[in-house]
Amino acid sequence: MRVWLLVYGVLYVVIEMIGHSLASVGWPQVTALDVATAVTDAFLAVSLALAAILGLKLAARRWGPALAARLHTAGLVEVFPTAPLGVRSWRADPVALPAAPAPAPARPPVRGTYEVGASGSVWRRRDRRVAPSFPEEPGHLL
Repeated sequence: MRVWLLVYGVLYVVIEMIGHSLASVGWPQVTALDVATAVTDAFLAVSLALAAILGLKLAARRWGPALAARLHTAGLVEVFPTAPLGVRSWRADPVALPAAPAPAPARPPVRGTYEVGASGSVWRRRDRRVAPSFPEEPGHLL
């Protein structure tokens, strides 16, 4: 089929769909929104139809030969072999894996600016508390 004939046919169908949508509204009451809705609906319908045709074509190309071969042969084909498959190595001789790297020396834990030491002491800087203070007696809390 010629491409120009196919394009003409699709364009004709789109114009007919738009005309039918506008005629259902009524020609004297047609607004710009009605025209935009009719054009969008027509192109959506055509694109969905083309997507379905393309999907069928791709499915026929992908599974067509296998389906034709399956329908052509009357006997059953053995899918799984009974004996194990042999595998040949691509290396001439196996190579040993390298040794694991030595572990890094342990570092002392890094303390943050607002951290309280393990012994419960609080770091001080010029007689000011750096760590957050928690009152020991009941009082006003913000």
